Amino acid sequence: MLLSICLRGLLLLLVGKHAYSQEQCLKGSVNTCDDCIKSGPGCAWCTDLNFTKTGEQETVRCNTVIELKDKGCKGIKDPMNKLKKIEDKPLTDGVKPVQIQPQNIELNLRPGKPYTFQLEFKQAEGYPVDLYYLMDLSYSMKDDLENVKNLGIVLLEELKRITGNARIGFGSFVDKTLLPFTDTNEAKLQRPCPDKNVACQPAFGFQHVLSLTSDGNKFKEMVAKQDISGNLDPPEGSLDAIMQAAVCVDEIGWGNSTRLLVVATDDGFHMAGDGKLAAILEPNQETCQLVNQKYSKSNIWDYPSVGQIARKLEEKNIQPIFAVTKNMESVYTELSKLIPKSAVGVLSADSNNVVKIIVEAYNKLSSKVIMAHDSVPNSISVKFRSNCVGGEKLTDSGICENVNIKQKVVFDVTVTAEKCMENQTFFIGPLGFNEKLRVTVSTQCKCECDDPREDHPHCKNNGKVVCGSCKCNTGFLGQNCECELGKKNEETLRAQCRKDNATLECEGKGECVCGRCQCHLTQGNSQYYGEFCQCDDEHCEQSNSKQCAGHGRCRCGKCDCFDGYEGTACDCPKSDEACKKDGTVCYGRGKCVCNECQCQRSYRPLFCKECPTCQRPCEQSGSCVECLAFGSGPLEKNCSASCTHLTVNVVDKLLKSDCRAKDKEGCWMSFTMTEQEGFDKYTVNVLKTIECPEGPNIAAIVGGSLAGVALIGLLILLTVKACLYASDLKEWRRFEKDRKQERFAGSNPLFKDATTTVQNPVFSGDS
Repeated sequence: MLLSICLRGLLLLLVGKHAYSQEQCLKGSVNTCDDCIKSGPGCAWCTDLNFTKTGEQETVRCNTVIELKDKGCKGIKDPMNKLKKIEDKPLTDGVKPVQIQPQNIELNLRPGKPYTFQLEFKQAEGYPVDLYYLMDLSYSMKDDLENVKNLGIVLLEELKRITGNARIGFGSFVDKTLLPFTDTNEAKLQRPCPDKNVACQPAFGFQHVLSLTSDGNKFKEMVAKQDISGNLDPPEGSLDAIMQAAVCVDEIGWGNSTRLLVVATDDGFHMAGDGKLAAILEPNQETCQLVNQKYSKSNIWDYPSVGQIARKLEEKNIQPIFAVTKNMESVYTELSKLIPKSAVGVLSADSNNVVKIIVEAYNKLSSKVIMAHDSVPNSISVKFRSNCVGGEKLTDSGICENVNIKQKVVFDVTVTAEKCMENQTFFIGPLGFNEKLRVTVSTQCKCECDDPREDHPHCKNNGKVVCGSCKCNTGFLGQNCECELGKKNEETLRAQCRKDNATLECEGKGECVCGRCQCHLTQGNSQYYGEFCQCDDEHCEQSNSKQCAGHGRCRCGKCDCFDGYEGTACDCPKSDEACKKDGTVCYGRGKCVCNECQCQRSYRPLFCKECPTCQRPCEQSGSCVECLAFGSGPLEKNCSASCTHLTVNVVDKLLKSDCRAKDKEGCWMSFTMTEQEGFDKYTVNVLKTIECPEGPNIAAIVGGSLAGVALIGLLILLTVKACLYASDLKEWRRFEKDRKQERFAGSNPLFKDATTTVQNPVFSGDS
């Protein structure tokens, strides 16, 4: 083990040295040593008096150690991280065991520079165990209750055999006593069980029955007095009960021990939001509310969320064991994934295997060590690496599995302070144990230089030397305090502090000192920088409530991402796996940003493969297809140079032909065009056979023309004849109509007969 630790230490040293050699100083316009070391972990400050040239900004004093040495600097200020152990007791067993080492440290860190220290853990032999048995007393658990009544002595004996020191307690739960969770009929509230012959207690939410005790007979006595109860819907108020069992530390009697919470149930659970069904709108407040051993806010507060439960169990170092029936195993397995240091066991039909479940779960939980930290400010990050198999990578929590009692586990803890801040304290420790390492973090944001207190000749005796540069007395300005206010060149010097002839000097964020901007502090107590104080490192895009998502540094309003991250807020792991398809990234038609294709032109995600609005250049490609496939056409002499965007294959058969184009003879070429990776590149399959139109039939054309002329003449004659006949017929019919409408009687008076008859009046005709 010692050899392993030494090797790991050597590896860390080598890695650290390599990382240091690769550090960069990404600075803005800095004026002092304090500004420089705040700029980044790779920045150092040169304190040599004559390091800067005349008129040169003090910024040049701030650079990497290597760069400063290369420029001949002798005095370099490069504050390093420091660790001070306040309490460092060795790991021991016994009445007051020590299971983590060290116990209290102080870290003085350079902003942005990680510091790694070792934290050791060894579970003490005989470490006490507190087990609180939380049982579902809904009516379906009637048979299980009878077995639990005889559980206490056996369970205590098993736990004492393992640890030598164990206590056990008991609590029970059903559900909120409101509709639709419980029948609110007064008689039903007093006796919710469906079987009238069964002893039944009134409906309730959660009740604490027995505080933790080492007396198994007391457990048996108190549990024997418990009766079954009932409710309406299948899900129970499990989360209400778990929350109260966790936060009521004094009432339950939790001690400095391994804390186990056994939850025995045969159904699912209500969670936050379900209370609205009963008009309960007030969220769970995560505080102990036991009155006369019962949960008094059951019908006032909503159920807690799973997140609240997970956070509170971790805070109180309680490890839950869900003893559930087979049909609920998958539900509680998913719940267990959200709660660190938890286990799931399957109950038999009457819970007679519960002791076995608890012992197996305890052994499983004890063999898994999870090192984690409590909440820290956004400006502090904590990572873990263990000496266990699979624990070599830096993660948010260190995990070691299959750890035996008295086996020492070593964790490398890396702490990074991203910016200057006041002292911050947090705790690190193994989940499920009360012992924690107290870590107090302070930051090194000021240079400590051994400077004379009197005015210095280097500053023309008009100022003092501070870390190599001059701090001028009132009324004097300049690199060496050579400028005196009130001189004629003051306006010229001030103009040099205005960007693009602006009216504000140093953009209102600094003072113009002898023609150069000396920048103010920002509201966050960092420094404006840049030639005109135009930059600051506090206004970058945020993600997950963190500037640059915690995966980069803010540089002049833009995120400078760490290796492995990208995006405007450094919120995307650098990867192109989700952008790959058929071995290409976005088919060469877009960029992979945040592991998603950002397509160009009119191509569509996910992979920029298809463009519904794009047209294949069939006609435009006809000349290239002709010269590449058949060696002819207008591009015949310049084919290879003009048609590099096409790859042409001549085939005997095409399954489909989506393009047609004419060659120089007017024949049709049939081909398909398949777009290649990138833009405007195609693979073309050309049908070997060209379709040419047949020549004209002269005889048919002439014969057909004469016949057509004769036919047209005949049609014209028939048409004229028909028109004349129709006109005559129309006149005849009108004449006949007029005759029928005559109004004269007898003959027409206008008509005169051609023969005249004269009669002799003398002659009467008588003889």
